[in-house]
Amino acid sequence: MKWVMAVCLLSMTYLGGRTLAASRLAPDEWPSTVVTQVASSHKVVALTFDACEAGTRMPLDQSIIDVLLARRIPFTVFMGGRFARDNSAEVRALAALPFVSIQNHSWSHPKDMRALTDEQVRVEVTRAQQMLTQVTGYTPTLFRFPGGHADQRTVDLVRDMGLQVVHWRWPEGDPDPRMDADAMVARTLGRTRSGDILVFHINSRGWHTAEALPQIIDGLSARGFQWVLLDQALR
Repeated sequence: MKWVMAVCLLSMTYLGGRTLAASRLAPDEWPSTVVTQVASSHKVVALTFDACEAGTRMPLDQSIIDVLLARRIPFTVFMGGRFARDNSAEVRALAALPFVSIQNHSWSHPKDMRALTDEQVRVEVTRAQQMLTQVTGYTPTLFRFPGGHADQRTVDLVRDMGLQVVHWRWPEGDPDPRMDADAMVARTLGRTRSGDILVFHINSRGWHTAEALPQIIDGLSARGFQWVLLDQALR
């Protein structure tokens, strides 16, 4: 998720080929090339999920998948390469569905990719791209930075690799166990407007997401929103 806060570095950080005695990284400043909404003449909303591992093996949240499959709602999963490797059978089956899109979310989900060198950024993206293509049979065209932490340098690096960077207008906050289903439903139904990209977690980190999704989906559908598959909507 995108938190507007400074990230402390306790040691010397090697950035973009230069060694900087920096004690902090500046708050995220997304370039205008980062997509945060879908442009459409229709009343649309894109449902997306993050699926990643940061050292600990994580599974797909089957309770969320059951909700989505029952309603056949188009959805996009921004997935880490390591996650795809460790859940390859389940990911392959998910990717075979015509209303599901699997996109790039880095290899190992670094806490803040702005703290990586140019080459480290490229490796994170490339390794994930290779694994996701191998597992799903499709080559991702979109990328989402872990935590939304990105700046002009890192976004340009990813775009130079042929990937469009997609984030969100506001985060759901579902990794916070204090965000219960009722609060999530109220927040989403109250904030969503046409073109929004909703972001949840499908790697067992969305504590109450499966409970909230049916009400969110039904509530937005009742208001006339059409659900779009992100990569198709951005073409």
